[in-house]
Amino acid sequence: MQVRSPAIICAMRAHGEHGAIVRALTPEHGLLAGYVRGGRSRRLRPVLVPGNLVEAEFRARTAEQLPALIVELSHSRAGLLAEPLAASAIDWLSTLTAVSLAEGQPYPRLYDALDATLAAIEYAPSARGWAAAAVRYELLLMAELGYALDLSACTATGARDDLAYVSPKTGAAVSRTAGAPYAGRLLPLPAFLIAPGADAGWLDILDGLRLTGHFLARDILVDRRADALDARARMIERMRRLA
Repeated sequence: MQVRSPAIICAMRAHGEHGAIVRALTPEHGLLAGYVRGGRSRRLRPVLVPGNLVEAEFRARTAEQLPALIVELSHSRAGLLAEPLAASAIDWLSTLTAVSLAEGQPYPRLYDALDATLAAIEYAPSARGWAAAAVRYELLLMAELGYALDLSACTATGARDDLAYVSPKTGAAVSRTAGAPYAGRLLPLPAFLIAPGADAGWLDILDGLRLTGHFLARDILVDRRADALDARARMIERMRRLA
């Protein structure tokens, strides 16, 4: 195995005395893991920060062997670690990607979306400029893994207008009229998820996160992967302070 590709660092954990095992998302080969010799050194620690863009080279003699990984920094987002909300968002999105995707399966749409969302976190003038993109990334990841929500029409009436809720059981949209008697048992569907260009205020964004969080916890982040939700909770708590 030999793969050289742009990659987004998604996770790093110490291995041995000086090394590190890194998981990185590539556009054509999906999520790949590799061993970085000296990954905990003063030189490489700033390179292996989740969210950073790198040029990665994975090498292994056999398919069963953990590849050796050599990385060259392309673009650093380590400076955002000083901003609590931005840092928590990068932590969450990187963690979600690392724990949800099977290794070696290509997800080019997810790579592009993650890259764009991280860029928005870095360059948007305010957090509201990227928070909606984070919700959309969660929706896309669920869809890519086979857990897409059906937000195209009301599951009860077939109407395509005034969709306001989502069934927590089926993941299908419900119109305001059909859902009104059951509103307390349904999940809110913010307009920015179904209407291109719709404004997303903080309450809308938090509603969107409540929606995606329900299905992420139920269908994807289960068993040992449920620990990843702690990173999401930290991000949401910091968002609530701005709402």
